[in-house]
Amino acid sequence: MLTFHSEDTKQRRPRIELDGGRFVTPHECPERVDMVIDRVRKTGLGEIRAPRAYGLDPVLAVHDRDYVAFLEHAWDEWVAAGLEGEPIPSVWPARRLRGDRIPNSIEGRIGYYALAAETTLCARTFAAAQVSKDIALSALDHVVQTGEPAFGLCRPPGHHAAIDQYGGYCFFNNAAIAAQRALQGGMGKVAILDIDFHHGNGTQDIFYARDDVLFLSLHGDPRQEFPYFLGFADETGRGKGEGFNVNYPLPGGTDYAVWANALEDALRRVRAYRPELLIVSLGVDTFEFDPISSFKLKSDDYLDCGRRLKALGIPTTFLLEGGYAVEEIGINVVNVLTGFEGS
Repeated sequence: MLTFHSEDTKQRRPRIELDGGRFVTPHECPERVDMVIDRVRKTGLGEIRAPRAYGLDPVLAVHDRDYVAFLEHAWDEWVAAGLEGEPIPSVWPARRLRGDRIPNSIEGRIGYYALAAETTLCARTFAAAQVSKDIALSALDHVVQTGEPAFGLCRPPGHHAAIDQYGGYCFFNNAAIAAQRALQGGMGKVAILDIDFHHGNGTQDIFYARDDVLFLSLHGDPRQEFPYFLGFADETGRGKGEGFNVNYPLPGGTDYAVWANALEDALRRVRAYRPELLIVSLGVDTFEFDPISSFKLKSDDYLDCGRRLKALGIPTTFLLEGGYAVEEIGINVVNVLTGFEGS
């Protein structure tokens, strides 16, 4: 299987993350990329290619233009304002506050566009997000042109990035950007299957009122897990999108037997939808020793997951999302891909 990768994704190097009331070393770190690409090489998964550049037009097809401009200039504005440290939100347009006006202050705009406080905006964030998006689109184009599967080693991840919000380590929604490109290229229907531990709230936000993308997400119950305010089973779409958004919130302690039952139901729905393309938001933070999840999947389970995805017989693009057990992320990601390849 072809892998798309660039060392430029490691330009984003945040120093802090807010976790449990403490500032900690970020879980979403450049070392994640090293572990995955090392495993790709060690297992001989296939050729590794650099992405090509696609510019901002594909981003603007799914994200708000003012939001994208904010991300582009936020770090420079923060520095110009004489502020120290890394930009992190301190206030939001919460309930009974006005959310219809965007502040002039950089501190106010960070709060307007952020959905959570764990993710800082550090230097080179925008550059890394652009490369991550280029990786996703390069993988997508290979699948569309050849029918063969491909893996995009995306960093930063994307599935929490909404139309005009960032958070959960995500800035551009790589899966949504890829799906939209496929549709604009002539496809009629695309399915996005999100198997990350956390709900793909951003992807849901982007496609919630549409029927040309079937979005399915298996994730920790939002009553206990980030992002808390989306991901419930009764969120099924709006307008012509009704029935094309499917959530599987699962309890803490979920093992592979329970998780695989939900996966099989999702795959049944994908088959019934008959998409021309499947995009897998490939998070492996469902792993039993992941530091920020509560599921209990084991490394060998990911091989079986890959086999089940292969059985769909649909052209498939895999894009990296979460997975923060750094020592095992490469093993678990590549197990999904080798399971899919049948090796």
